Amino acid sequence: MNKKPEDLKDLTLLGSQNTKYGYNYNPGILETFDNKHQNNDYFVKFNFPEFTSLCPITGQPDFASIYISYVPNIKMVESKSLKLYLFSFRNHGAFHEDCMNIIMKDLIKIMKPKYIEVWGKFTPRGGISIDPYCNYGEERTKWYEVAEQRLNMHDMYPEKIDNR
Repeated sequence: MNKKPEDLKDLTLLGSQNTKYGYNYNPGILETFDNKHQNNDYFVKFNFPEFTSLCPITGQPDFASIYISYVPNIKMVESKSLKLYLFSFRNHGAFHEDCMNIIMKDLIKIMKPKYIEVWGKFTPRGGISIDPYCNYGEERTKWYEVAEQRLNMHDMYPEKIDNR
């Protein structure tokens, strides 16, 4: 297959043999494509076990597995652009909670999903791990209520501490 379908012509990263990994925060790298199943509600889930950012005070690296789940509306995020975007946090100085909210807000901005949640499970540093969770549901839809319910019930049954 040598030619991209017309509806995917705006995707520049997928299939490129010249991938450049940027290590400075860059939301402009995110690309989207049309959701071909807009009449169906369904979840798309990404797991990114190699997330790295920097502590804004000490400059020490923080490592996490990031879980992104969303219910698409009209647009969906292209996975290679998402991978490169998440890599772009490598030299970004921000607290864990800030990183998760930035990721969620950037994805909302480009996709306008019905629902999205972002959960970071950071490895312990200084004997403590931080696992920030944030979510969003489109206002005036059932997804707004789902977001409230999921936030209220989030981590009601915490996992066993196993030093990851």
